[in-house]
Amino acid sequence: MARLTNTQLVTRYAGFAVLATLANLAAQRVSLATYDGAGALALAIGIGTGVGLVLKYLLDKRWIFFDLTTGAATHGRKFGLYTLMGVVTTAIFWGAEAGAWAVWGTDIARELGAVAGLTVGYVVKYRLDKRFVFGDGQGAA
Repeated sequence: MARLTNTQLVTRYAGFAVLATLANLAAQRVSLATYDGAGALALAIGIGTGVGLVLKYLLDKRWIFFDLTTGAATHGRKFGLYTLMGVVTTAIFWGAEAGAWAVWGTDIARELGAVAGLTVGYVVKYRLDKRFVFGDGQGAA
C-alpha cells in the first residue's frame, strides 16, 4: 500500500471533503430550487448527503486508502460499512445544518452550518474508515 505523508494525507483528504461538500451543497440547491413544498429542506439534505457520500467513498477508496479491490460484492460490503460509519457523522452534519437554519433561517447560515458539521464529521469519519472499512479491523490508528 502506498504511504502518504501527513501533509499529503491532510491536503488530499481535505480537498476531497471540499469536493464532496460542494457536490452536496450543489445538489441541495438544485433540490430546493426544484421543490419548495413540505419537507423541502429534509429532502434537499438527504439528496445532498447521498451525492456527497458516493463521491467521497470513491475518492477515499482509491486515493486515501489505496484500495484497488473490485467486484460488486466487495464494493457492496465496503460501501455498506462506509455508510454505516457515516451514520453518526451524518448526524453531526445534519444537526449543525438544521440548527443553523433553525437559529438564523437563511440559506447562507444553513450552508455554513453544513460546512461546519461536515468538517467535524469528516475528521471522525476518517478514523472510523481507517479502522473498520479499509483497515485490517485491528484498530490501526
